[in-house]
Amino acid sequence: MQSSRDLQNQLRSIDHKSYPAYKGLRGSYQFNGYQLNIDHVQGDPFAAPSHVSVFVPMKAAGFPEFCLKDTLTRNALADYLARQFGAQVNHFTFKAKGSGKSGLISVTHCGQEVLCRTACEVSGTGITARFAVGFPANGRTINAGELEKILFEYLPVCVEKAFYYRNLNAGAVKAAIELAEDQAYIRSQLKERKLVAFVADQAVLPRESGISSRPMKDSVKFTSPESLRVSMELPHKGSITGMGIPEGITLIVGGGYHGKSTLLNALELGVYDHIAGDGREYVVTEESALKLRSEDGRFIKDVDISLFINDLPNRKDTHSFSTADASGSTSQAAGIVEGMEAGSRVFLLDEDTSATNFMVRDAFMQSVVSPDKEPITPFLSRARDLYEKAGISTILVAGSSGAFFHIADTVIQMDNYRPLDITEKAKSLCESFPLHDTEAVSPFRMPQSRRVMTKDAEGAPKRRDYRTGEVRQDGNERLKVKVMGRDGFSLGKQNVDLRYIEQIIDSEQSASLGLILKYAVENLIDGKRTLPEIARYIIAQLEKKGLEFFAEGSYIPGGYALPRSQEIYSCLNRYRRV
Repeated sequence: MQSSRDLQNQLRSIDHKSYPAYKGLRGSYQFNGYQLNIDHVQGDPFAAPSHVSVFVPMKAAGFPEFCLKDTLTRNALADYLARQFGAQVNHFTFKAKGSGKSGLISVTHCGQEVLCRTACEVSGTGITARFAVGFPANGRTINAGELEKILFEYLPVCVEKAFYYRNLNAGAVKAAIELAEDQAYIRSQLKERKLVAFVADQAVLPRESGISSRPMKDSVKFTSPESLRVSMELPHKGSITGMGIPEGITLIVGGGYHGKSTLLNALELGVYDHIAGDGREYVVTEESALKLRSEDGRFIKDVDISLFINDLPNRKDTHSFSTADASGSTSQAAGIVEGMEAGSRVFLLDEDTSATNFMVRDAFMQSVVSPDKEPITPFLSRARDLYEKAGISTILVAGSSGAFFHIADTVIQMDNYRPLDITEKAKSLCESFPLHDTEAVSPFRMPQSRRVMTKDAEGAPKRRDYRTGEVRQDGNERLKVKVMGRDGFSLGKQNVDLRYIEQIIDSEQSASLGLILKYAVENLIDGKRTLPEIARYIIAQLEKKGLEFFAEGSYIPGGYALPRSQEIYSCLNRYRRV
């Protein structure tokens, strides 16, 4: 490893040379108290900025043991430090001048949720922070003096103030760790208490606006109905009360704009931990919960949707159903079956974003079109079996059809953002408004499809797996990933549409899914492995080695965040080329 003085000398030797001379700076340099790594140098000042990282040894960083004792606390600390580093960097970005992206210092901007990110990782040995720097130039001529300012004046200040325990607010560090442990405790209590979600009293659920996930000021705070209130004794905060949503079928109803969808949105994001001050710190949902909706036009391949759709007039086999342009009903049926395959134990649905003919058929329609002439078995007729025979609970927002009251175990009415338990009232009213038989025509049978993932590799060049050394058949072109925010990404010439996977909350998760899918297409999809086998392999590698395993090359930059296993399955299911 070279010294910081070596780097300074190299900078001065290439000043005013052509921009490619910056390439010679790649390497590692020892600074006072940390290591600077220049991992990748941009091709010119207008290209994507250079990848840089710092490593601070834990002995120098000085964090106490309670911050490092397990994966949970290390991830919580990494999230806190990433936010501190970002705040420091904001003071210096573009202070160095030049052409194009010269002077840019780009770090991850964390949202309200706590995600495991490559931008900052904490291990027992130290802290690694990854970010991007626009190496300065005048035109395409190196301006080494400005880069020297970034690396020797600005960056040391940011590192010193963000990554050394002695310079941080010890109380805030401790609070971040304790909040993570309290949230983990609530999540551990859900199964023990036969709950699927917990919403704390005094939680703030409404958000600031449609484009801001910050809490809305002066909004109505959540107060649990007495009949659903549970108490928990958290390790750090102590006693806390809130609404426990039990396993089974829960219906959320109420007038328009009274908070139904707001509650559901909080529940769907309750699979993530939240930072202090978010208002949803103690809104916790069973970790495998999956938000489902209809997706007109989505790609479906070899999915057994016969649980919901059978005996199509065109005799198309619904035990292995494929289409390049799904209807609302077939897309929602496939989403549920794929969710079962992914191991989800809770489904979250909103009637507003569901296919009406998939969800329910009223008595009049059943009289006009007899069940034996209707290929769709509505969700209304399957929800009870999903719970009793597959162990999958449902939380459903309903605003137009009263049929769902007949199958609900719990009914919550939102009244001006305040929840009321109207279960007994609803059950009483059901007696006055009887339904036609809601039993499914066909018996419940777990989906049986064995989906082997294949691709057309005829005539494609061979390539070596950069992890195992094994030579495999490559795709028809060198695959590149281009991320399009949270909405999806392109892999080669194919777009992967993630718009309707509503629990993807950060573009860095989309970037990670692109990285993972690229690896899967190039190394795992071979016409022998099934989709669940590929997904399980990916998830196992993520748990053992992290996202670095899927990075092509010797390093992974910042800009990636860990997705859940549910989103990995969803991504694999939406890749049209397979």
